[in-house]
Amino acid sequence: MLREPADGTPPVVAEVAALEKACAALAAGTGAIAVDTERASGYRYWPKAYLVQLRREGAGTVLVDPIPLEGELAPLAEVLNGTEWVLHAASQDLPCLTELGLRPPSVFDTELAGRLAGYDRVALGTLVERLLGYQLEKGHSAADWSKRPLPVDWLNYAALDVELLLPLRESLEAELHAQGKLEWARQEFEAVRTAPPPPPRAEPWRRTSGIHKIRQPRGLAAVRELWQARDEMARKRDRAPSRVLPDSAIVSAVLADPTTNAELQALPVFGGRIQRRYAGMWLRHLQTARGLPKDELPSAAQPSDGPPPANRWADKDPDAAARLSAARAGLAAVAEQHGLPVENLLLPDLLRRTCWRPPEDRGAHGVAEALRAGGARPWQVDLTTAGISAALHETAE
Repeated sequence: MLREPADGTPPVVAEVAALEKACAALAAGTGAIAVDTERASGYRYWPKAYLVQLRREGAGTVLVDPIPLEGELAPLAEVLNGTEWVLHAASQDLPCLTELGLRPPSVFDTELAGRLAGYDRVALGTLVERLLGYQLEKGHSAADWSKRPLPVDWLNYAALDVELLLPLRESLEAELHAQGKLEWARQEFEAVRTAPPPPPRAEPWRRTSGIHKIRQPRGLAAVRELWQARDEMARKRDRAPSRVLPDSAIVSAVLADPTTNAELQALPVFGGRIQRRYAGMWLRHLQTARGLPKDELPSAAQPSDGPPPANRWADKDPDAAARLSAARAGLAAVAEQHGLPVENLLLPDLLRRTCWRPPEDRGAHGVAEALRAGGARPWQVDLTTAGISAALHETAE
């Protein structure tokens, strides 16, 4: 069990002079740079990085506190811009690193590499233990990394996250090469590196946990009012929305439909000391929902530009259901043949869209064009086009 880095945990870099010294050491190192971040998702509204961990052969580990160094990270960007980054689950770290002005020229994602290599469990600790024979002590991933000063055991944990990323990368690259999947992995890594930010959700309040209990449009309007009020408060305070008001409290308030402070405060959460201060505000938003005209109420069904849920296809379009069933069976066979998770072979949403509204040309050329337009990488198009093309000619019996 590794409880701390082999060379000890370095001090946190929080001043410009220390950053310049650390960057000089990184620049003098060789090879790729292991990169990781720690955020405070369950505590803060904004998903910013509160610690950046780096490691390079010949330079050791560097821990950078980006908060006091805001606007001063140009020396680090210069070092990082010249070499490959090795990350685990890169899509989680790249957005907050981009906000700091740090952008990789290329990446190697060890989690994604593990999936493509056929491992069913791809957590960092699991892969390190299986491929390198070390156990990493875990336990602080959900901590409040905005806390200062950071406890020593948290820093040990953070440093260990990059301690073995570089040898893990080498092991996974060798395995992908042996399986003939290295080029596939490179295409996937580049897709992660260049992925644009996801578009904002049209109605994010519909993701409130427990909203399925509320079926009427006016009740949904009340959820929307409370959710938006909570989101504005959370944004201003830089607090996680769940810490301003849990989803469960929103749903219970809508179901109970209180009209007085006493009725609201009798509900779970709302009777707490802090929530009692805001009882009047929450009630005003519930009253707003009650007074909305019918044409301003949300629809009972969530708007979508995609196909309906697959379990409804048999009733709505039996031929589409037959196409999807055949395509899924074909992809499952290809995935098993190549030792891949089927969701990495092709995005399930892209498969559903293609089967629901097939291209005019259902032959190999038309299907390949449709898959490319939907974001499929060349290796995915090569492996899936023939099977999907055949499936698109299926009809219901």
